[in-house]
Amino acid sequence: MVLQLKTPVFNMLGKIVPEAEAAIIRKTYGEQRLVFTNGCFDILHVGHTRYLTAAKQLGDILVVGLNSDNSVRQLKGPDRPINSEADRAEILAALAIVDHVVIFEEMRVSRLVTWLRPDLYVKGGDYSIDSLPGDEVDALRSVGAEIKIVPLVPGRSTTRLIEAIQNT
Repeated sequence: MVLQLKTPVFNMLGKIVPEAEAAIIRKTYGEQRLVFTNGCFDILHVGHTRYLTAAKQLGDILVVGLNSDNSVRQLKGPDRPINSEADRAEILAALAIVDHVVIFEEMRVSRLVTWLRPDLYVKGGDYSIDSLPGDEVDALRSVGAEIKIVPLVPGRSTTRLIEAIQNT
């Protein structure tokens, strides 16, 4: 299904949706089970693909919130991201398991959650419900979203990849 967007963007068959138009996703899919996750996805690796596959299996539509370049720098430091938000969004959108990608500017997804109104929010096993930021949990509860933590793929992370490259 291709969304009709007001904002012209390179959108991989309608998969990349501007943040300001994210609410259209919920309206488009109505009663289908919308699964939402988010992250930096700086250097895509098998841990990411397994995580996204697990998230997709929990519902009908998978929406990935992608941290903007600015928010990645705030979270990970001045040397990150390695890949630009446009490149990261395009790579995620190219995955068959991802239905939509929304780049968000804030460090947290609270506002995006209120627009998307997901049925389920998924995070990787490096998180627990107790370690999620309180404002995100509050936003998720306010829209009635279930929260699920999926197992982490041990030894797979962008930070480890960067360290391995630097040590060669």
